[in-house]
Amino acid sequence: MADDPFLLGGTAFSSRLIMGTGGAPSLDVLERALVASGTELTTVAMRRVNPSVQGSVLSVLDRLGVRVLPNTAGCFTAGEAVLTARLAREALGTSLVKLEVIADERTLLPDPVELLEAAEVLVDDGFTVLPYTNDDPVLARKLEDVGCAAVMPLGSPIGSGLGIRNPHNFQLIVERARVPVILDAGAGTASDVAFAMELGCAGVMLASAVTRAQEPERMASAMRYAVEAGRLARLAGRIPRRFFAEASSPGEGLAAFDPERPAF
Repeated sequence: MADDPFLLGGTAFSSRLIMGTGGAPSLDVLERALVASGTELTTVAMRRVNPSVQGSVLSVLDRLGVRVLPNTAGCFTAGEAVLTARLAREALGTSLVKLEVIADERTLLPDPVELLEAAEVLVDDGFTVLPYTNDDPVLARKLEDVGCAAVMPLGSPIGSGLGIRNPHNFQLIVERARVPVILDAGAGTASDVAFAMELGCAGVMLASAVTRAQEPERMASAMRYAVEAGRLARLAGRIPRRFFAEASSPGEGLAAFDPERPAF
């Protein structure tokens, strides 16, 4: 939507869908899915990238004109994440980073203490930091206060496809945020994505829901339209929820039965 740009770290994007590259069965499938998604920003895990290798994810993104968003996937401490982000900046020439500091491999949930520490260091180092975080309104505010350019709460654990498990927390985060709120992790299908946008998220980040779908290209297209539909619905404003029915047609002019003059 050209008249409703997605502003992220001082850059305007027309697409509000950020794609990941993990889990794709092949580069060809990944490329077709990225095109179908309409994304302009795609994450790449630095530990899996070798810029000198032909036919890499980076070469696909370069050919498609998609901006690279390096992430710190697989980091367990603030120190590991800061080092990975700095390596990414040297290798890719970008200060944009999706910050991930996970607590353990079983849950892949963010470690809030290490995450906040890494965010503060990277912001001071001149990075545009997009942190993957819990759906915790207090932590989201603290990340914003240290200078993060967005907050990216998880809807549910990475790769689970369970959607947004706590919509109330998302509403609390959105209502208080002064930076974009982006759903990160948990989306399983298009309705999850549309719901996130209806709750007021500025964008959606996903990977597995597309790359591990039976038909990644078709699912990527579904996600693209779900983001747009959810955004339009949010801007349009939904009707209030009511306990009882409310007729949509006016009551004036309706036929009335007269017992003195039966019609049949």
